[in-house]
Amino acid sequence: MEPYQSLAKLMIIAGALILAMGVILLLIPKVPFLGKLPGDIIIQRKNFTFYFPIVSLIIVNVIIYLLFYLFKK
Repeated sequence: MEPYQSLAKLMIIAGALILAMGVILLLIPKVPFLGKLPGDIIIQRKNFTFYFPIVSLIIVNVIIYLLFYLFKK
């Protein structure tokens, strides 16, 4: 059974990550400021829309970094 223990742990971790990502995707639309910050790039043409939330991405990355930093300690 030992060869399957590492695979089982990997599958449990992958499942937990997928679950966490799903919960995050459900909660993201409920954050009112996310994606509508000054600095987010939106280009709209007749039949084309380009959206790049650069400031929102920076804020999310800083929050994730701080969470990892806090959990690492």
